[in-house]
Amino acid sequence: MPASFPALRSRRCLLQGALATLGAAVLPQAISGEAYQVSPWTDQVEPLQLVDTTGKVWQPADFKGRAVLLNFWASWCEPCRAEMPSLQQAAAMHGADKLLVLAINFKEKPASALQFAQQTGITLPVLLDVDGRTARRWSVRIFPTTLTLDRHGRPMHRVQGELDWTGPAAGKLIASLL
Repeated sequence: MPASFPALRSRRCLLQGALATLGAAVLPQAISGEAYQVSPWTDQVEPLQLVDTTGKVWQPADFKGRAVLLNFWASWCEPCRAEMPSLQQAAAMHGADKLLVLAINFKEKPASALQFAQQTGITLPVLLDVDGRTARRWSVRIFPTTLTLDRHGRPMHRVQGELDWTGPAAGKLIASLL
């Protein structure tokens, strides 16, 4: 076990405590899990127009008829790294025609985001929020944060923290989007 493991575990526990405190103080109607917080996402949806690592520009028209998970992450974020494989599995389980999972990298060089995806075998579209503008407009302050849209393009949930996207809690969230 690497020497840095206790430090990472300690940071994760700190994040979990902060999320629990935030949930109790600010979001009493939220659903809380061990390392995540789910709350309604009722903000106005800002138009998304981000480029992925292949050069494709993603826009709301690309979402038509599909539930969408917009996962904001960074390679320096250990909970983000831990969550990513389950996002990949959830996308595969539901199929691209029903569920679109977009991994939105926060303020890293495109080469770093691409390297992470290649090293971990992630095939999800990796979009680049190089200046953090999209995260700011959508009030993303905790990583990972996943914003959900139902198949009609309506904002539904804000999931802050690490969630197993193949587990029963995520299954209920995804089912409510389809």
